[in-house]
Amino acid sequence: MPNRIGDFLVKIDAMTLEQVDHVLRLQAEGDSRIFGEIALELKYLNDDAIKRYVDHVEKWKLTPGEESPTDVSEV
Repeated sequence: MPNRIGDFLVKIDAMTLEQVDHVLRLQAEGDSRIFGEIALELKYLNDDAIKRYVDHVEKWKLTPGEESPTDVSEV
């Protein structure tokens, strides 16, 4: 699975595809904030889900776009 926050958050059922698409659309329209900031403001996301994503990235020392060597269910 690519290490993109939206993909991860959908995989762990923290956000829907529609919510991810909405955040990405706002960014494409010029919102310069990072994905998590927008999703938090829209109340699509909570701090726990962001922590799970950060922990996952830290655990595997991933860079954006890099594939994780394991299933997200281990997070």
